[in-house]
Amino acid sequence: MGGVATSYADTFVKQDSGGESRLDLMVEGIHCTNCIRTIEGGISKLPGVTQARVNFSTRRLHVAWADGDTTPTLIDQTLKDLGFEARPIDTDFDLSPDERESRRLLLALAVAGFAAANVMLLSVAVWAGVEMMPATRDLLHWVSAIIALPAVVFSGRVFFVSAWKALRGGRLNMDVPISLAVILASLLSIFEVRAGGDHTYFDAAVMLLFFLLIGRYLDFQMRHRARSAANELLSLQRMAAQVIGLDGSISHIPSSDVRAGDRLLVAQGERVPVDGNLETEAAEFDLSLLTGETTPARVGAGERVFGATINLSSPIIVRASASSEHSTLSEIIRMMETAEQSRARYVRLADRAASIYAPAVHILAASTFLGWWLFTGVGWVFAATNAIAVLIITCPCALGLAVPVVQVVAAGRLFRHGIFAKSADGLERLAEIDYVVFDKTGTLTKGVPKLARDGVSKDVLARAATLARSSSHPLSKALADAAGPGPAADGVIEVPGNGLEARTPRGVMRLGNAKWCGGKTSDQPGLELCYQDQEGRCTRFAFEDELRRDAALVVEDLARMGFPVELLSGDREVAVAAVARKVGISVYQSSCKPGDKIARLEALKAQGHKVLMVGDGLNDAPSLAAAHASLSPSTAADISQAAADFVFQGEGLSAVPYSIRTATMARRLVLQNFSLALAYNVIAIPLAVAGFVTPLIAALAMSGSSIVVTLNALRLNLARWRAS
Repeated sequence: MGGVATSYADTFVKQDSGGESRLDLMVEGIHCTNCIRTIEGGISKLPGVTQARVNFSTRRLHVAWADGDTTPTLIDQTLKDLGFEARPIDTDFDLSPDERESRRLLLALAVAGFAAANVMLLSVAVWAGVEMMPATRDLLHWVSAIIALPAVVFSGRVFFVSAWKALRGGRLNMDVPISLAVILASLLSIFEVRAGGDHTYFDAAVMLLFFLLIGRYLDFQMRHRARSAANELLSLQRMAAQVIGLDGSISHIPSSDVRAGDRLLVAQGERVPVDGNLETEAAEFDLSLLTGETTPARVGAGERVFGATINLSSPIIVRASASSEHSTLSEIIRMMETAEQSRARYVRLADRAASIYAPAVHILAASTFLGWWLFTGVGWVFAATNAIAVLIITCPCALGLAVPVVQVVAAGRLFRHGIFAKSADGLERLAEIDYVVFDKTGTLTKGVPKLARDGVSKDVLARAATLARSSSHPLSKALADAAGPGPAADGVIEVPGNGLEARTPRGVMRLGNAKWCGGKTSDQPGLELCYQDQEGRCTRFAFEDELRRDAALVVEDLARMGFPVELLSGDREVAVAAVARKVGISVYQSSCKPGDKIARLEALKAQGHKVLMVGDGLNDAPSLAAAHASLSPSTAADISQAAADFVFQGEGLSAVPYSIRTATMARRLVLQNFSLALAYNVIAIPLAVAGFVTPLIAALAMSGSSIVVTLNALRLNLARWRAS
């Protein structure tokens, strides 16, 4: 980034009320959990640093330090010393993954593939040329060099740059032995070409790059399907606020500039910019951000309203009680980022294998070279050839493909059944779960109120619908939909906190809460509206949120699979209990806010459980991110879909057990692939060390192991279980 210079401090370093400085950086070159541990460990050692947190999905580093003890320049230099580049970012802007990296990998893969195909054709000509003249052989070798060397330089940068940064930071990664194998094979081949030797290994170098880039590209695509749900929530903060001045004038400012005590005008249908207290008369709000329930909640004058909730009534005035940074929405964002960070610490199987791979390969190759050169009397060329063969034959093509190829096959199978895999390591985590938690509204139920027609005449329904058609209230819309097309009453006005009213020559009609319409509130679970006709008669309309058609069957199926099932909902006790009883869930909690759900997940985690969370609401996003694995229906809020590992389509819930079964088999195939790769190395490495394998044969053997791993992954498509 050219240094996080002092000039950046004024713009990007932020101060909090406790005297701490905070800085957010975008860090390039993060590939695995080892990178995260390296960065967090290095930055945490700086004087005064109280927090160093890396978000894997966004490559974002958040650093907090005691004012004056650390500087942005020192943080920048520390990252460079560790082998990473960074640039400052402003948290008010979107941090979506850089698609240029995807195009760069794809172009490198294409170039390596083109070179591998052409160099292999030339190599076949050399192998088959029994009576080939030395001059002809040398010409083919030079043509191979002309094709291969530019491809090695261009496509190999993916590994060379990463390896150099690792070495500069005093550490090893999987790209170091890969780079050594490619560079040494190329240099030895150049030496052989200039010396007029019989063999060159350009084909081995480019083939090695081609197969490794396939695995790297597949892995990149799986990793970058995940979007940061915290960024989705941040977009809710990027709204304009209408501030009422002392003279009554209205000014538009960013919500981030609102301060406690400001008076804000919020129009109907707009989101409240920050937390505050309602100064006007009672109004209704969509509190789904907090509770997950789309049913509007009534807030009286002087009561608290929350930022990002939607005003469903007429224009209101809110007195801000906190700035945007200290609002409830900001707290939810912090919970989300904490949950994402916790998940980022998960160590994938491939990362665990990689942690011991690099040093072992270097020791083995170095020992092979020294053994042949010092103890057998052969020349350094033959010793180097054997060492290169060891590096190539142990290159992690099979290891690199073991996970991503299974992920791609599994993701394709899930896609064909309407399930979208979004997280790079979601399949591994889903295969480990032992406990399932459901949200209620929109998950076990359809999340859309529907009129229950018990004892309601068509005539009364039609007259009530004339009022309902003038409102966007969810219950009014459900009533209007049940009545079908028809006219709307004239002169309908909305009485905040009560409902709709229309004055006619025969009298007043009302549609709203029971007390206002002269009725009695029912103690039955579910939702209701009351209609008062011109004669003062009151009719109650009951609404129900229908269960998904297979909710009870899915809960039963999960129980057969051995998973305890729990229900967490922001709805009322009576409604939650009714749904739990219908689907067969004995453990449930009601009136849960986002923090309550996360607290319950943490409690289950403390008990040793690995929890699968299935939810759909805005309020479920932090818990979806906090769970060990998560699923969300396609009807869910965008933020919840962003936080979930999997998104499923359709009206049923059968995607939940189907995904678990797919993930379980995928994990089994990954472990089999690791076993195959290990068996291959056990057989091939001794042959390479003993000098029976040339670099070309090593490249062919490496390619063969990759093909075997791929064919084994395709077995996932042969499994038979249904998603519906």
